[in-house]
Amino acid sequence: MKKINVLLCIFLVQFTIAQHKGNYDQNVQISRQNIKTSSYGNAQRFGPQTSNPRRNVNPSSSITIDVHALYNAKASSYTAIFNISQIGPTAEETHKLVNERIDNVKKQLLAEGIKKEDIAIDVISFVPVYEIEVEKKLFSTKYNEVPKGFELQQNIHIKFKKTQQFEKILAACASNEIYNLVKVDYFIENIRQVYKKLQTSLLELIKEEKEYYKILGFDLANYNVVMADDKYCYFPKDFYKNYQAFNSISFEALKKNKGITKAKKQTSYYYQPISYENYDIVINPSILEPVVQVGMQIKLVYTPKPKEQKLPPKKEIKTEHKYYVISPDGKIDVKELKTSN
Repeated sequence: MKKINVLLCIFLVQFTIAQHKGNYDQNVQISRQNIKTSSYGNAQRFGPQTSNPRRNVNPSSSITIDVHALYNAKASSYTAIFNISQIGPTAEETHKLVNERIDNVKKQLLAEGIKKEDIAIDVISFVPVYEIEVEKKLFSTKYNEVPKGFELQQNIHIKFKKTQQFEKILAACASNEIYNLVKVDYFIENIRQVYKKLQTSLLELIKEEKEYYKILGFDLANYNVVMADDKYCYFPKDFYKNYQAFNSISFEALKKNKGITKAKKQTSYYYQPISYENYDIVINPSILEPVVQVGMQIKLVYTPKPKEQKLPPKKEIKTEHKYYVISPDGKIDVKELKTSN
């Protein structure tokens, strides 16, 4: 009985750990082959087999310092945009119906702490709506477009500062038949301060890297340097992935030789931020909700300065100076000019 309890505990622990993996990769193929050449013997190994190969390092006369930093910044404010569409028999009636729905949303949001100035209306379109009218005659049928009403489309922009307020905003819009959430924008009040923190962190890291090479015996003062830098900012809306967690196999249907009616599989979405594996510095690494990810990179490439070539000493070339004497009768007399060195 004691052995059974121990085995049951081990099974429960393994099952609990497996559940942490989630459902998004249910389509990954599971390997059940026997590994005879490893220390596992004939034991079955489950899950994708991972390896950690040794990376090849190629020596070079140049020295490269390439550092990356990432900052997970929580938004200071958000703006949710909802689309509302309304049709009516006349322009006045259409406008009245839209205003009633929007006014009800405003009242509910004001009661929840949303300020009046944080709600804005953006008119998208206001156009007549046509329908096809069939006109039948004895030998022909005509289809004519005739105006039947108007359609008014507007966007409601709602600004909020706490993510907990978003549920109340959704409830207020849904109670007034506004279901079309266009997007949610994230804003950071002072992104300059974020870049400054990243820059300071990278400069400290570069200083440490230079000290490291100095200990190895490389004086970077004897190198020429070129550099490049980059900064970027990513928002959560670009980092949502989807998957379908389901299983369409039915052994019961196979036994009864009956057909299977396929149901529509729900597509699930999850937030997948930038991975930290390629970053040297990550500020605010642990995140609970989607964040704005701000990054910076600085790359320095050092190449050895060319050695100065010593020129051989110049040889003194002795030259003989001569002068010419021309007599009045036109005779030229060449005489050597003695100079003292």
